[in-house]
Amino acid sequence: MALTPKQENFCLAYLETGNASEAYRRVYKVDNMTAPSINREAKHLLDHPKISTRIADLRKPIMKRHNVTLDSILGELEEARKLAMDIAMPAPAVSAAMGKAKLLGMDRQVIDHTSSDGSMTPTRIEIVAPSVNRPN
Repeated sequence: MALTPKQENFCLAYLETGNASEAYRRVYKVDNMTAPSINREAKHLLDHPKISTRIADLRKPIMKRHNVTLDSILGELEEARKLAMDIAMPAPAVSAAMGKAKLLGMDRQVIDHTSSDGSMTPTRIEIVAPSVNRPN
């Protein structure tokens, strides 16, 4: 798999920073680009099959060296969730539970854009001001 030098540097910068936009800024000329344009281009690079494969390949030895697996991460999150519940801290418990859901691909939000009649036509939304009882 042959990446350009900039693509390879993007992969390395992404692994270093964990931020695709920052990696893009470090590698490419962005002087005349807006933040949304940088974000879009960075996302485009992350979605490129060769780049995503290279990032995965670069991560493998790191994960192996530190013995990081999906099971180990899920176990750590479960320990954190239980500890949070034991000390009555619901917010960290929810955060740990959501972390597990994300890892397992269970947090996908599905938005149904069809209306009640099955069409893609948006339904009419009425905004009604509350009635105010005014003294006479």
